[in-house]
Order: sequence, then C-alpha cells, then structure tokens
Amino acid sequence: MIALSAERVPLAKAKADVIAVLVVENAETDAEAFRRQRTGLERIFESVKPGLNAEVFAGRFQETLTLFPTETNAKLLLVGLGRSEKLTMERLRRVAATAAKTAVGMKAKTLAIASPDARMLSNTTFADDSEAIGAALAEGAVLSVYKFGKYITDAEKRNTSLRRVHIVCSDGASLAALQRGTERARVVCEATYLARDLANAPPNEIYPATLAQRAKATGRRFGFSVKVLDEQGIRKAKMGGVLAVAKGSEQPPRFIIMEYRPRRRRRTRIVLVGKGVTFDAGGISIKPAGGMSEMKMDMAGAAAVIAAMSVAAPWKLPHHIIGLVPAVENLLGGAAMKPGDVITHLNGKTSEVDNTDAEGRLILADALAFAARYEPDVVIDLATLTGHVVVGLGHHATGMMGNDQEVMDALREAGERTYERVWHLPMFEEYEKQIKSDIADVKNSGGRPAGAITAALFLKRFIGRYRWVHLDIAGTAILNESLDYIPKGASGVGVRLLAEFLRTWEHSEHFRS
Repeated sequence: MIALSAERVPLAKAKADVIAVLVVENAETDAEAFRRQRTGLERIFESVKPGLNAEVFAGRFQETLTLFPTETNAKLLLVGLGRSEKLTMERLRRVAATAAKTAVGMKAKTLAIASPDARMLSNTTFADDSEAIGAALAEGAVLSVYKFGKYITDAEKRNTSLRRVHIVCSDGASLAALQRGTERARVVCEATYLARDLANAPPNEIYPATLAQRAKATGRRFGFSVKVLDEQGIRKAKMGGVLAVAKGSEQPPRFIIMEYRPRRRRRTRIVLVGKGVTFDAGGISIKPAGGMSEMKMDMAGAAAVIAAMSVAAPWKLPHHIIGLVPAVENLLGGAAMKPGDVITHLNGKTSEVDNTDAEGRLILADALAFAARYEPDVVIDLATLTGHVVVGLGHHATGMMGNDQEVMDALREAGERTYERVWHLPMFEEYEKQIKSDIADVKNSGGRPAGAITAALFLKRFIGRYRWVHLDIAGTAILNESLDYIPKGASGVGVRLLAEFLRTWEHSEHFRS
C-alpha cells in the first residue's frame, strides 16, 4: 500500500513530485478566502503568478489546474474545494482523490497535499478538527489509486506510479492531530485494500480453504487469534446450512473463527459475521451466465469482516471482538442440494430449500446461531445477500435491518461519517407469511416482493437473545463503474463502516453495555 505521513514543512520545500493545494471557490461568500489563498501562493511561487488568475481557475469543486513553478522541482496542482458552506468530510475525500488520480496521470511517485487551514474552513463544522481532516485527505488519496493488478504481467499497467502521500501543514499546532488522523487512515486504508484484494481475487485463488489461510495470516500479522473448523468440525457442530450449500462443490467448507481480546478489561463483546460464499453459481437454481464472474465477490461480507478485525489491535480497541465466517462454494455437483430439501441448522430449527440460489442465508443461519455461544452484546452480519436490495437502493446505500434501534442508529451515524451509508428497511410481521413453509420451520425464499426484507426475516429466526443488525451489501460491495475513491469491482464496503462503529461505539450516545 502507498506510504502515508503528515509533516510540517514550507510548501515550496515539500519533497514531492506534485504539490496539491486545495482552493476554495471564488464565490461571493469565499471571495476573501480565495483572494488570501491566491496572494499567499503568489508569495511562495512568484513564477506562476500569471497562472493564478480567477478567470483561469476559480476553485470550483474538483476543478484542477497544473502549474510549473521555478521555485521547486515539483509541479503545483490546484484543486477546487468548491464553496466552503458545502464542504464536508466526504468532499475532502473526493478532492484528495482528484489530486491523487491527477498525480498518477503525471506518473508522480510522491504527492504532497497541503492541509487547508482553519480560516479557509470557517464556514464548516470541522474547521478545528485537524485529525478528521488528515484522515479524510489520506483516505481519499490512498483509496482512489487502489489497483488489483496481481495477474497483469505488464509491470507498468500492474502498479500505480504513486508510492507516497504526505499531508503537509505550515502550522505546528495542528501537526500532532494531522499525524493521528493519517495514522488512523493508514490502518483503515490497509484494511480496505485487504478486503478489496480478497474479493477481487479469482475463485481459483480464493476458495474456502485459502480464505481460511488468508484469515490466519491476517491474524498473525495484526494480533488476533484464528481457529478454523474443517468439514468434520462443521459436521460435529451440526451446521446443516453450511454443509448443505457446500455439497455441490469439490471444495470442502470452512468455518473461520477470529477473536481479538483487548489488553484492558473489555467493555462489550461484539460479534461480526460475514457471508463467505467464495463463488456462487446459484446451485441447481443456476444463475444466468451473464455477469456470473462477479460471483467471486459473493464473499465480500467475509472479506470485510476479516479486514475489520485487522484494525482492532493497531487502534487498541477496548472491545472483545469475534469474527465468524462460514465459507463455501455454491456449485452444481451431483451431490448438490435440491429445491425441496429440508435442512436442520445448528440451533435445531429447520428450513425448506425453495431456491438454491438463496444460499447465503442458509450458511448465515448457522453462524448467527453459533454467535449466541459468546453471549454477545451486539452482533452485526454483512452479506451480499439479495439482488432485491439493489433494486430498492441501487449502489449508494446498504440495506439495514435489525432488532435494536440504538445499534442501528450508531451504525447509521458511522455510515454518515465514513460515507458508507446505510438505510433502515422495515421488518413488519406481515412479510413473514412469504417465508412460511408447509413442511419446515421456515422457507429460504419469499419470492420477489420485498426480497431483502424476507431474507432478513429468515435470518431473524436463527439469532439468539442479543442485539442484532443485518447489513445487505449486495448493491454497495460490487460496482460496475468506479467512483471518486472506489474502484470498479470490489469496493471494500463495510470495512470503514465497521471500523468507525467499533472505534466510536464506547463513546456513542447509543452505547449501553
């Protein structure tokens, strides 16, 4: 991953190939701030004074202008912040992403981004929050240049040119806070890269056994323990859903148990559950061929949970955190489960298989029942569970359902801060008749109407007496086109959301142990 740092240095002396300066828009409310910035830049880089013309560059949001000052060997990149009253942390991320992508286009190896001073941000609510500003700038820059190039043989196409990003300031008073922010961002960006790498990897690289190996390697590196149940262990635990889905594949299932224990006394026990279908062909209820290759990313929930576990030790989180990943392939072998089969799950409840392509809920049912053994305070599951949530929310929000409003409110607020936004969907009891079975406790598919909701209601049948939230990330985990700092393919969604929730839950107004 790209190296990150924050340092105090005069702008003209920043050691970088490109120096990015963020400029507010030359609009009525910011005219004085724009003039002050332009005057300051003219003093530092007198050679480019003719180019610092409001008619040439007005500072509109994500507008760019490249100049070539003689006072430094670096190129000077101006990036528009837009109007300060519209400025948010998300806009800072996007502006930093613009700077980083432009620098990559120049084949730059190092980028310095000048942190905006408090006077420029006087119309915002975060003018004095240098830690959050540093984190936002670092996240936007680093996440925007992610590339999954492992299998590209051309080195130039495989790797991004950018090697280091500096967040620089001239004010020593804000340096320590900027450094905390960039360090926080470094940890969560590395975790997001991990999640993207896992989900983008081809299915002949990542399958249940190798996903478990990657979880073990991540645990060794980042300070959490990992235990893996093989097929025999899963059978002994009576995880009927995991076994049933795995029957169609020659790759045996795995059940991954990750555990982080804080050094000081834990405040809460939180269980994270991630759907780990490493490839989903739909089973006997086979998917259409078009787009099936994307189903290597049907384990994006598992990737997010493994990656989120990696932030716990570096951030010294106070919670006892457990990560559970049921890992399977859903294929069409001769032994594959069939529509009409009845499964007995870990907690003794039975489900009728109406559609073998509704497999994620079958394996999550066992994992959610297993979670009760830890007597958790909170359980959060993430899954690319339904196409229905994409119809309802598109690719810009994750569907959220659960049984505890306080936890959902805390996740919603974490989602607003990270811009991994979640949207609460109802779980009215009237929907339950859609998953009523004539021969088992519950049916695994309720048909097309409200499909994301009926999937969550299926999961609800298998939870214990704990606070639970289900996040359907089917629309946000897999993207067909890139966004400002999110690439096409696996987005890594859920990592920053979970990390922010875990970081702030102890201090949240919604917290209760």
